Amino acid sequence: MKRLYASILIILIFLGVAGFSFKAKTAGQTQAKQLPTIGILQTLSQPALDDITKGTIDQLAKRGYQDGKTAHITVLNAQGDQSNLKSMAEKLNTKNPDLTIGVATPAAQSLANIQKSTPMIMGAITDPVSAGLVKDLAHPGANITGISNRNPTNAQIALVHKIMPNVKTLGVIYTAGSVSSQTTVDQLKTIAPKYGLTIKPYTISTTNDLDQVSQQMLKEVKAVYIPQDNNVASAMKTLVKNANIARVPLFPPAGTMVHDGGLATIGVNQYKLGVATGNMAADVLEDKAKPATTPVKVIDKGELVLNLKAAKQLGIQIPENLIHEAQTKGELIK
Repeated sequence: MKRLYASILIILIFLGVAGFSFKAKTAGQTQAKQLPTIGILQTLSQPALDDITKGTIDQLAKRGYQDGKTAHITVLNAQGDQSNLKSMAEKLNTKNPDLTIGVATPAAQSLANIQKSTPMIMGAITDPVSAGLVKDLAHPGANITGISNRNPTNAQIALVHKIMPNVKTLGVIYTAGSVSSQTTVDQLKTIAPKYGLTIKPYTISTTNDLDQVSQQMLKEVKAVYIPQDNNVASAMKTLVKNANIARVPLFPPAGTMVHDGGLATIGVNQYKLGVATGNMAADVLEDKAKPATTPVKVIDKGELVLNLKAAKQLGIQIPENLIHEAQTKGELIK
């Protein structure tokens, strides 16, 4: 009889431990499923967009959404391929994300075409209204809001004039059909005459065109302005090589492109754009903000970035007041 009681006791203990273990495992699986799922789609790799994505992920982590620990974050990069954008947007959608983030206009548009109710944050989109992403910056009205990086075009053209006061014709190279680039070019047509400048546009269809088109452009102008254009940014090394041979300065829109060999810019800090994107994404995840009623945040304050190494190579004298400003309020590359 004692053996029977002992056997029953052992069986009960075993069942109790097994039941506890099963409950713990189930609870762990439930907790894992409850972690927020975030999908990030980036149009292509180039330093400015990479900085936006990095700033977004870093800020999400600071806000309590760290991949693998407190959130599931999937980052996909289409590398400039339109078909990749579509398939990757669909792939992210199959994960039933709590929120998605589109870095650059084509990525945001691809996500918007597939996700009609999932909250989406725009990661630095120059003109979200023209891109068809929102109806109005102040009242987006659907499932999309985010960050718009308004290019400080006026300040950038003023900078060109300060450094190259004798230049009368300014070459502008950009991708035909790019909404962001075209917006800037339209602004240039109004701004440039105020500084005695004539705009001479040159367009490319893909990065494969840039080498030939830029060589022709650099024979015809003495300075080049680059609007926000992902194709040009991704092929910046080719453009810098050709410009250095022709001894023509490049004025790009972002500090990352000055690091790649451009002469100067007053540009919005791309990493900070990512930080702002991460903050807005966290607010939506925490129900502190609703995309339909959260205004698109416009960031247009730039900082001066000068490349003294490029200036020396091109034989260009940078005014001392600009060097001082870059040292104290921006960035000076030596």
